[in-house]
Amino acid sequence: MSDIEIQKVTAHIGARVLGVDISKPLDDITAAALRTALNEHKALVFDDVDLDDEGQQAFARHFGDLTTAHPTVPAVDGAPNVLPVDSERGRANHWHTDVTFVLNPPQASTLRSITVPPYGGETLIANSAAAYRDLPEPLRAFADTLWAEHTNDYDYAVPDESIDEEQAAQRAQFTSIKFRTVHPVVRVHPLTGERGLFIGGFAQRIAGLSVGESRKILDLLQAYVTRPENVLRWRWSPNQLVLFDNRITQHYAIDNYDGLPRRLHRVTVAGGVPVGIEGEESHSITGDASHYTSVAA
Repeated sequence: MSDIEIQKVTAHIGARVLGVDISKPLDDITAAALRTALNEHKALVFDDVDLDDEGQQAFARHFGDLTTAHPTVPAVDGAPNVLPVDSERGRANHWHTDVTFVLNPPQASTLRSITVPPYGGETLIANSAAAYRDLPEPLRAFADTLWAEHTNDYDYAVPDESIDEEQAAQRAQFTSIKFRTVHPVVRVHPLTGERGLFIGGFAQRIAGLSVGESRKILDLLQAYVTRPENVLRWRWSPNQLVLFDNRITQHYAIDNYDGLPRRLHRVTVAGGVPVGIEGEESHSITGDASHYTSVAA
């Protein structure tokens, strides 16, 4: 434990962790120290990790029970908790928090580099608590009152006529189970009590407002999340693992590597049902995700 060193990467988000071999079981003190660092920095980077899929899952279990790979997308063969984030299967080049269209999205995500392009392919991770603090007081008070509908059933800003047969099949698979869930726009973190903007790409409509009105408000709030000061831009190297708090961040995979191979493996930790500032919980409209995740205490 005394060997752990936490090096900040930016003022508002991200830290590099030194002195911990995450390929081995962690004692309770070390695991608690990493949780504390995650609460503070929102995203932690581990270099030169010696992990396979089994080892990545073992590390993630220090933070809670695992979800399966995804509610609708297939897992790595033989590893039902591991999602291949592969450029050949699509690009996640839109701002989002993982799987917010279900009632209880993951509390944390781990990404491990498998194949890294020679240039580009960075992952952006944004601190949504810093974004909330940046809001002018009248806008912050307004956001506190809002709830948003999140869904996996939308067009990702790509018109049908512009996608090929393979992309259409991927889209059909992603929406093979339709999910719609209403979450607070301002979520209270269950461990730190921080308030963060809980929106991102799956948030499609503000409850009680039209689609057009919703888009204007969501775009306004999202602009605070993606301010450069609130964003970590991580350039991947081989054998790295990034752990980030999915409850209070968003992320974006930059498609700037000319179609070269890029592959990460993702393992996510089950989370609880989000809670707004008045203590009211999210509620599901459509879609049963019990095959994907338990509800973490």
